[in-house]
Amino acid sequence: MSAGAEAGEPHPGVEELLLGGGRAYTRQEVAERAGVGPERTRQLWRALGFAAVDDDARVFTDADAEALRAGERLIAAGLITEESETMMARALGHHLSRLAEWQVHALWTWAGRDPARPVDGAALLEHAAVLLPELELLQRHVWRRHLAAYAGRALAGAPAPGGHRQAHESGDVRERAVGFTDMVGYTRMTRGLDTAALGRVLDRFETLTGDVVAEGRGRVVKTIGDEVLYVCESAASAADIALELTTRAQAEPDLPRLRTGLAHGPVLSRFGDVYGSAVNIAARLTAVARPETVLVNTELAGELAGDTAYTLKVLRPVSVRGYSRLRPVLLRRGRGAG
Repeated sequence: MSAGAEAGEPHPGVEELLLGGGRAYTRQEVAERAGVGPERTRQLWRALGFAAVDDDARVFTDADAEALRAGERLIAAGLITEESETMMARALGHHLSRLAEWQVHALWTWAGRDPARPVDGAALLEHAAVLLPELELLQRHVWRRHLAAYAGRALAGAPAPGGHRQAHESGDVRERAVGFTDMVGYTRMTRGLDTAALGRVLDRFETLTGDVVAEGRGRVVKTIGDEVLYVCESAASAADIALELTTRAQAEPDLPRLRTGLAHGPVLSRFGDVYGSAVNIAARLTAVARPETVLVNTELAGELAGDTAYTLKVLRPVSVRGYSRLRPVLLRRGRGAG
């Protein structure tokens, strides 16, 4: 079930396949089986993004009870608190609901690829039963791969005594470079495209940005329609990514021109997202950047000063939301660029 889905009657066999059993317990009953309070189950259910259900409705399963017990074990081990468990549930619900929605859509599209053969629920479930273990294996592997990558970066970036990194259960704060890249004229372009053509443009944009950010050792935080948000550990990496995105997009005839805003400063990483003034400034710089240009804040420009791979030109201050005198710096490739 995706976030916000209605808690209606399921198709016969769906919950047996996906949850290992049907709906059997009320909120009170599943709370008793897990050893937690009913209000805690309500709080977590909402944090996961599921629709509210009546207290006397039998919507919970043995798997729900076991998940609640797993959370209690993590709390008992000291890894999380009740407060951070709710935040973790919210992050899991947000990201996994999108994944689940895509997977159901992909399966449904695959099943209906032959217009002469209507989709049969029983046959669809039969195919899903075969494919589900493969999806779970793939998801587990990718999750462990990302876990290993993040753990490696965290250990490599562990500060020496007196270093500038703050860790807290609600997030991690450190100096980072943040980039926003968007497609110029996206709204106007969408008026002339059908949904299939629009999907191809978005897919190409996501592929291009994902490839370039990965090659530059950055991390895509999220893609929101016509823009991508990414972070890097160094200003130089962010600058190289932004300039490379501009260059490669110029060679894509079906892709609108790009523009980028970069900022450097303290960034709070919290459950997969990033926050802070650097994030806000990068977004504001993107909004005022001309097509095929990269604007950076003065802090990031200071990190690049003296590097012949870049040229920097300080521009006139601009007034944007939240910043009455934001001073952009135009970034270009320099003579020393490789």
